[in-house]
Amino acid sequence: MKKLISLLSVFFFLSTLIVAQDSKVVETEFKVFGNCNMCKNRIEKALKIDEVKFAKWNKNTKMLKVAFEPTITVDSLQQILAAVGHDTEKFKAKNEVYKALPKCCLYRDNNNTH
Repeated sequence: MKKLISLLSVFFFLSTLIVAQDSKVVETEFKVFGNCNMCKNRIEKALKIDEVKFAKWNKNTKMLKVAFEPTITVDSLQQILAAVGHDTEKFKAKNEVYKALPKCCLYRDNNNTH
């Protein structure tokens, strides 16, 4: 019986360590350009991937708060956003993707551009 309890204790301890390592999350924020609620929806939807636990974009500050697993990089997240038409501090959306956005989402030509 003592051996069983010892084995169960060891198993519980090891499983707790594994879960603790898997739950490591990186939090950061960076600028993503956009204008409106359509932009907000597009930006947040683009980051609905397994590695991202939380993504919230503020249309007034243009800042995206994101929490993600370390299996993906900030550069990768910014590239995903550029691919859907939103410039970031590091990556610029392709012109043809940007120009295909709805007119209200065209942030490069507004007075509040980057």
